[in-house]
Amino acid sequence: MSRFNWDHCGQMAPACKQHFIQDTCLYECSPNLGPWIQQVNQSWRKERILNVPLCKEDCQQWWEDCRTSYTCKSNWHKGWNWSSGHNRCPVGAACHHFHFYFPTPAALCEGIWSHSYKLSNYSRGSGRCIQMWFDPAQGNPNEEVARFYALAMSAGAMPHGIGLLLLSLVPMLQLWLLS
Repeated sequence: MSRFNWDHCGQMAPACKQHFIQDTCLYECSPNLGPWIQQVNQSWRKERILNVPLCKEDCQQWWEDCRTSYTCKSNWHKGWNWSSGHNRCPVGAACHHFHFYFPTPAALCEGIWSHSYKLSNYSRGSGRCIQMWFDPAQGNPNEEVARFYALAMSAGAMPHGIGLLLLSLVPMLQLWLLS
């Protein structure tokens, strides 16, 4: 993404751009997206996140802050013209306000990166949705969310006792990785 041009349809509103910067930080750096990592066979990557439950307030604010900015596509994962070395709108794609391509918060959060995120019905602090924004001094609320979904996914994918055993090892593994 280092060559990705957020301003492909003119200057993006600073508040809107902040959401994309935060999204990139979450995607690139969060240790809590493990339950949603999927293997893919694409030339530019081998794995991706899929259907991460994004807290409804974070999605709503992202949409609100981007409404006055412009874009030319509803799916930013693919279809760009990269001939100049950075993304440009494909031939025939017109620049419109975000709300043209993303009429609802769900359309933005779920569509912009090919369903990397899923709009959650849960609120920030519920322990059931990933928060894009939080104060690290107050701890990382996404740790609880990742544990919850890892447990739920492992319980559904393997015998219950094994799933619980593996989940009980997560804190020890985190301590080991941090030391």
